[in-house]
Amino acid sequence: MRQRMTLDEARSLPRWRQPEALLILMAIGMPLAFSTWSALLNNFVIEVAGFTGVEIGWLHSVREIPGFLAIGVIFVLLFMREQVLALVSLILLGIATALTAHFPSLGGILFLTLLSSIGFHYYETVNQSLQLQWLSKERAPKVLGWLVAVGSGASLVAYLALVALWDTLKLSYDTVYLISGGLTVVIAVAAWFIFPQFDAPVAQHRKMILRRRYWLYYALQFMAGARRQIFIVFAGFMMVERFGMAVHEVTALFIVNYVANMAAGPFIGGWIGRFGDRNMMLVQYAGLLMVFLAYGGIYAFGWGVVVASVLYVLDHLFFAMNITLKTYFQKIADPADIAPTAAVAFTINHIAAVFLPAALGYMWVASPGGGFVLAAGMASVSLGLSCLIPREPAPGYETILGPGREMPVA
Repeated sequence: MRQRMTLDEARSLPRWRQPEALLILMAIGMPLAFSTWSALLNNFVIEVAGFTGVEIGWLHSVREIPGFLAIGVIFVLLFMREQVLALVSLILLGIATALTAHFPSLGGILFLTLLSSIGFHYYETVNQSLQLQWLSKERAPKVLGWLVAVGSGASLVAYLALVALWDTLKLSYDTVYLISGGLTVVIAVAAWFIFPQFDAPVAQHRKMILRRRYWLYYALQFMAGARRQIFIVFAGFMMVERFGMAVHEVTALFIVNYVANMAAGPFIGGWIGRFGDRNMMLVQYAGLLMVFLAYGGIYAFGWGVVVASVLYVLDHLFFAMNITLKTYFQKIADPADIAPTAAVAFTINHIAAVFLPAALGYMWVASPGGGFVLAAGMASVSLGLSCLIPREPAPGYETILGPGREMPVA
């Protein structure tokens, strides 16, 4: 990755070497490691490490520390280009995933989780920035929808392999983690040599940027992060602890989930372009409110695994609509703010993530359904905030309450 060229110059390259092709390749590489890690995690920590809700809560709190510190991306970008940082982060994610099963103790799992999380969160931060810089406002919803489908497809391939081969070949956690992490490393290294370095049209600020006119975007990010933690930490954990799902059963559920996301991703992007960010956010948060209330009903009314599985898939479909946050910000942002604001937004998104999983771990022991009721309340707040988005957001018209002003940063 030595040659540098502008986005205009990149249009002369073969399509498989253009910026969108790199975004697609990275969208394939990341889930191979992360989705496999997620699919095996609950079974691995329960069967091998003997985790309870308390330990899984602490694990996810540790996992979210790098997300909270994503603001550090701004300082890394002082000496490393975003495209380079994205690929280095993918390599770190792959290596940490490959080594996961080698350290089946609480300390070992927490340490490797921290390393993989640094790779994952730094990759996600700069990847979001690159998407918004490399894609035009007109193409962004459609391409982002397709990237959701591509990532879901990569996860689907990994899960199909798990279902087909886990019992047949008597696979071990060590083997699966090593292969999935290794594939992510190979893809990142290949991307390093195949693609030139692409220069975005507008140079990015290399300092922390907070603007008052972005306050609604910040608020939506905070609520999304807090709400997401409850699902990530306990939805899958519930499937194993309450319903006794085995590895191949959990993976089969993930397959159904990602088939749904593959099918829906392009449509979601098209709907955002057609109906607007505001309307799609209203649909998303209203749907999430219903899903989390229904999760609480599993414990209140004793609903079974079928209901829980349907809710799991529906939650992921609504989560895929989070690309509305990206397209909303792209419409209101100063182009030079995209990289630093992506880092700030990731930190805001993870404020609650650092302490909430550990606290909810103790809540889970006392009242497992309580966390999902709390998530329903968070979805209600997000629904109210999304009502403040204009139908046609633009710089100076970020909310229906009027123009914002810059927030000074010391």
